[in-house]
Amino acid sequence: MTLSVRKVAALAALGTVLVGCGGGGSGTPQGGGQARMGTPAASGPASPSSPSAPASPAASPLPGAPNKVPVLAPGPNGLTPVFERTRQRADKTVALTFDADMTSDQGPRAASGEQFDNPGLIATLRRLQVPSTVFMTGRWAEEYPDQAKAIGSDPNFEIANHSYSHHAFKSPCYGLPALDGEAARADVERAFAAFRKAGAVNTVPYFRFPGGCYDDQALRALAPAKVTAVQWDVVSGDAFAKDPGPVAEDVLNGVKPGSVVVMHCTRSAAPVTEEAVLKIVPELRKRGFRFVKVSELMGK
Repeated sequence: MTLSVRKVAALAALGTVLVGCGGGGSGTPQGGGQARMGTPAASGPASPSSPSAPASPAASPLPGAPNKVPVLAPGPNGLTPVFERTRQRADKTVALTFDADMTSDQGPRAASGEQFDNPGLIATLRRLQVPSTVFMTGRWAEEYPDQAKAIGSDPNFEIANHSYSHHAFKSPCYGLPALDGEAARADVERAFAAFRKAGAVNTVPYFRFPGGCYDDQALRALAPAKVTAVQWDVVSGDAFAKDPGPVAEDVLNGVKPGSVVVMHCTRSAAPVTEEAVLKIVPELRKRGFRFVKVSELMGK
């Protein structure tokens, strides 16, 4: 099926944000596609996954986090499992996810006034009572520890791991520096440690690959962390967008029961996300959708 011009532009912007601004977090992988549930990597962009192995409860890696959240069973040969969406027929649920991105070397930019956070967006999600999953980098949690603690202490939210450094787990990936297996594992653990230090307790054992880029080697490297990798099936196009209208339109046109929507929680790279959410939420509720966190969606 041919992609629309707007969708192609959204995917391009989503990749550009990783290189030019460091505020993005997810996108169609470069150089060889993705693997799902440990199957051989497929070329081209990912498509919504087939029903995966049944989710089972697992303890969160952080003390004080919810006792049990669903995770997927490991893929073939113990590879990290990958969740993209749940195929549903009757229960119209959707998960809005927000990448809180900051790379390991962007401290000087934050010190000079660049805003990698978006407290207005978080406040709007609270006011609208939209349960959400925030995929946070450890570096972001270090830069904004009070916000990380507040998000991670609010039952409306859950914090998932988006790496510490926002470096790539597969190369090429939008020009991001790449991590090898040992460094990748350490990077994930360092992010969880940053959440713990900030005082975030609603932390779940889910992981989103920077840039969305991965292959079997990355899934193998991540396996000791015992996380479920979470991708998406709806790209919002909020990266570098100037007009919230097309962002909302892309989401509203793409959402299906069981969808995972990728958006951003970074003002400098996604300045109209809050405005788009104000359009998306009432319309999807009008259509009968209910908003859930990834943990609830995965348990369906």
